[in-house]
Amino acid sequence: MAQEEEVVPTQTSDSLPTITVQQTDSLVIQKLEGDLPTQVVTTQSKDTVLFALKDDPLARKLDSVWLNELYNNELFEEVYGSITKMDYEPVEYEELPTEVLKARLEELNKRTPFNVEYNPSLESVIKGYLKNRRRTMSRLMAISDYYFPMFEEEMDRQGLPLEMKYLAIVESALNPTAKSRVGATGLWQFMFSTGKLFGLEVNSYVDERSDPLMATEAAAKYLKSLYESLGDWDLALAAYNSGPGNVSKAIRRSGGRQNYWNIRHHLPRETAGYVPAFLATMYIFEFAEEHGFKSNGPKYPYITTDTIKVKKMITLEQVARVTNLNLEEVVFLNPSYKLGIIPVIKDENYVLRLPVDAVGKFVQNEDAIYALAEKEFNDREKPLPQFFEQSDKIRYRVRSGDYLGKIANRYGVTVSQLKRWNGLRSTRLRIGQRLTIYPRKFNSKSTASSKSASKGDSNARTYTVKNGDSLWSISQKFPGISVEQLKKWNDISGTKLKPGMKLKLSKG
Repeated sequence: MAQEEEVVPTQTSDSLPTITVQQTDSLVIQKLEGDLPTQVVTTQSKDTVLFALKDDPLARKLDSVWLNELYNNELFEEVYGSITKMDYEPVEYEELPTEVLKARLEELNKRTPFNVEYNPSLESVIKGYLKNRRRTMSRLMAISDYYFPMFEEEMDRQGLPLEMKYLAIVESALNPTAKSRVGATGLWQFMFSTGKLFGLEVNSYVDERSDPLMATEAAAKYLKSLYESLGDWDLALAAYNSGPGNVSKAIRRSGGRQNYWNIRHHLPRETAGYVPAFLATMYIFEFAEEHGFKSNGPKYPYITTDTIKVKKMITLEQVARVTNLNLEEVVFLNPSYKLGIIPVIKDENYVLRLPVDAVGKFVQNEDAIYALAEKEFNDREKPLPQFFEQSDKIRYRVRSGDYLGKIANRYGVTVSQLKRWNGLRSTRLRIGQRLTIYPRKFNSKSTASSKSASKGDSNARTYTVKNGDSLWSISQKFPGISVEQLKKWNDISGTKLKPGMKLKLSKG
């Protein structure tokens, strides 16, 4: 017989939909009454819920090839490796004669504030990319169709050259979750401390270095400050990669020269290849048509998405279900949520980014959607009280000669527990330091064994070994006694015990 459970009470207003979960032996039907469904979708899986959303004329038509490029961008390592391993050896590429390249670079130089001047090293990089990395450049162009409108808007707002958008290709291959070997993260590869400096928060749930909009704003601010300090966009790029200190040292070591190409041999190897990679990328993108590149990018760019301020905790998986979007698509649009959960925290404005047509559906039905999310969170298995039973905590003052192992043995706990309870990163203690300890609770059998043992011998307490006992389990029954002490007091070299053995529980 079918059972129904209402997640949200039926509303008197037509504008507030309800969610009904109907479960039978063979199928699950989940229906949102209101604007969302026009039909009910069923499935033979009892644990699966499918939403039938109203068709929308603005729905995106993303082909499988593009989705694969979007969600499985493994280009980061390839781009990073090409920068660190540049050798600048001449490359034969007949399709681009040197004279044609010189003319195009001169044309490009006139329309950008970057110093785009011909030299053999830059020619080598450009021809190498065209000859050996053509498929990679084509894929990057496809992904750029999504991001570049947003990059250009932010660069224009902060007064940076629009060509600065190409830096994100060199930095991350346009992967918002890219992480370098040293921990730099996101489209613009911020280190933890630099990200914090420019307002990018990182916590257990959220890494704003992976938020495309926030990270782009921070990168623009950083680049602008570097330009104001160095007075040259090429040097600002070099400083973005290796830090302004390395650029300053390179200027001094070169005798005061300030053209990037004149100080390049004094810069770290990666930075020496960084600006050539940027200029080569700029050239190929600006002259893409001349080299036969055609983008097969998304049918919608970043600007055709919008954000919703989240009012209650919700998972990206729940969002995907109620909007009928692929989970991969929702994750891609919201890459800063590390655990796939959007939290709600006081004084924080975390948002959900969705395609514009899905935003309307979410907003119109958000009461029902949040109710569904809340119900699923509440239905999760709860911690059982019996697993949290502990003795009253005590405050212990560290004395001379104390160490964590000694204190742990005294109270029947472990060193790792002591460290966790007191936020200790090392095992070092100082005299007078206060420690919070939750002494181990002993069951009645252990207590009885302890009492009987102490009664058995007034001079030296003893314990009779039982089936299943080990040195470790016995030491846990008697706080303050370690395995090593038991072995020493009882002249035991191994760890094997025989039932009926009498063990001394004190010295002598």
